[in-house]
Amino acid sequence: MTVFRPTPRHEVSLGATPARMAFLATLGLSLGIVGGVAAYIVVKLVALISNLALFQRVGFSLPNLSHYHPGPVLILIAMVGALAVVGLSLWTPIIKGHGIPESLETIVLRESRIRPRVVIAKPLSAAIAMGTGGPFGAEGPIIVTGGSIGSLLGQILPVTTAERRILLATGAAAGMAGVFATPIAAVIMAFELLLFERSLRALLPLSIACAIATEIHYLALGPEPLFHAAGIQTPGAEQLPLFAMLGTAAGLLAVVISRGLFAWESLFRHSRIPELWHPVAGALGFALVGLAVPGSLSVGYWAITDAVNGRFLAGAALALAGAKLLSWWIALASKTSGGTLAPIFLIASTMGEAIGIGFAHLFPALHIQPGAFALVAMGATFGAAARALLTGGVFALEVTGANHLVVPMLLCLAIAELVAGWMLPERIMTDKLVRRGYRVEFDTQVNPFRTAVAAQVMTPVAGVPDRDTLPIVRPTSYLQDVLDCFLSTGAEQVMVVDGETPVGMVPRSALTDALVRRRSENEPQPPTLHPGKAIDQLRRRRAAPNPADDLAGNFPEGEATE
Repeated sequence: MTVFRPTPRHEVSLGATPARMAFLATLGLSLGIVGGVAAYIVVKLVALISNLALFQRVGFSLPNLSHYHPGPVLILIAMVGALAVVGLSLWTPIIKGHGIPESLETIVLRESRIRPRVVIAKPLSAAIAMGTGGPFGAEGPIIVTGGSIGSLLGQILPVTTAERRILLATGAAAGMAGVFATPIAAVIMAFELLLFERSLRALLPLSIACAIATEIHYLALGPEPLFHAAGIQTPGAEQLPLFAMLGTAAGLLAVVISRGLFAWESLFRHSRIPELWHPVAGALGFALVGLAVPGSLSVGYWAITDAVNGRFLAGAALALAGAKLLSWWIALASKTSGGTLAPIFLIASTMGEAIGIGFAHLFPALHIQPGAFALVAMGATFGAAARALLTGGVFALEVTGANHLVVPMLLCLAIAELVAGWMLPERIMTDKLVRRGYRVEFDTQVNPFRTAVAAQVMTPVAGVPDRDTLPIVRPTSYLQDVLDCFLSTGAEQVMVVDGETPVGMVPRSALTDALVRRRSENEPQPPTLHPGKAIDQLRRRRAAPNPADDLAGNFPEGEATE
């Protein structure tokens, strides 16, 4: 009979050895440097095109549009920019959209393989779109750009599909950290939206890349937070009920943002305008809105800064929020190139400031700071709209330097998610894939087969005949090793040996019971599994693996010897 010898496990994280971890960390260092430099180039390119197109001047700082008064020529500028984006989309169709859904599509459907031309086409198309007035932010394009660099590195080097996914996410996170100097939020974003795993083998390259990219941002653009919120004090406990109400408003705004975007996308899909010309129609739409409310144009970082510092009047804040929302709906639904985070931050911060102003008038004794409500609202709204709560909350705190608002932020995030989860079956990051028939699941659980050991499920015995004919494991062997033994040998039972002494037997039924227990943790009526059929089912999975169908997680192969 075949005797099973478990593969030696000198691993740090999910099969990665210390040497492999060092290799991934080195790649993270490289991606941090490249991502930080790429982020700087993208920001300066957007600034240059914005100054040239909107002000007919040369400049490398993002312009403040608070006193911008465009004429009808804005329509021509926006439509010419859209034509340029259309031309680039013919060369590289993946540039259409806001970045993260396209990255998810690459991860889920194409094993994290992105074509090299995306590295050029995505930032250039987004810079043109934003520079000619498109109401987007730079985060989506730089996420795709950094992710493309990571994917390209993973296609050149000998890495596994899972490691290529880590490199894609690491490049994307490095780009985000390089633009906004938010290293912790960038790491969290990768875990919440791109990785589908929580592991040390992913955390190490991510941490190094985001740290390096952030330092490059500090050196090139300065250490100040991008949307610095000055003078906001920590709210007292008496204000928490008001922040809870703000959380409800943020959740409802996330619903409005998502459903409105889906409706506009449907309108474009069913329109008689050829799909190729949708970006041009979208440019006409956001330019018309921009003529009425110029602050809705382009990236709008200045407006976010004003909102979190409480500089808008309530009416002006609401007008800007409504105009930005409408122009962003139209522009993004037309499948041009741009991001989601900055527009949602602008919409939510101006709404939050208006709510804060209202509370300040109603409760003057509480000394309410409208800027604090603006800041918390933008994190909670993005978190609920994207189903990335920690990303939204930590990003809003890091990018403003207001980490002392963590308590109201957590409260608002939880309430906003409750509201959005009740009313939204899908979110803006996953709706595109779901419409194509692919379900994206972000929740992960620990595999108990990698934590429990054979001694916990064995039946003690005093002695076992024909020892040399049975597969052998140790009492401290993980159930993963025991399962590998069954999968590789087809045996009916495995002998547990402590040193040279047989101490127990593990029948197939014990592993089946473990599988059922795992299923019953989340299912009140788990399926009935036959002891033999359950293991045979997993053996068939080896021939055509599909991680979504695994009962116990990923099962690395053991080694079978005669």
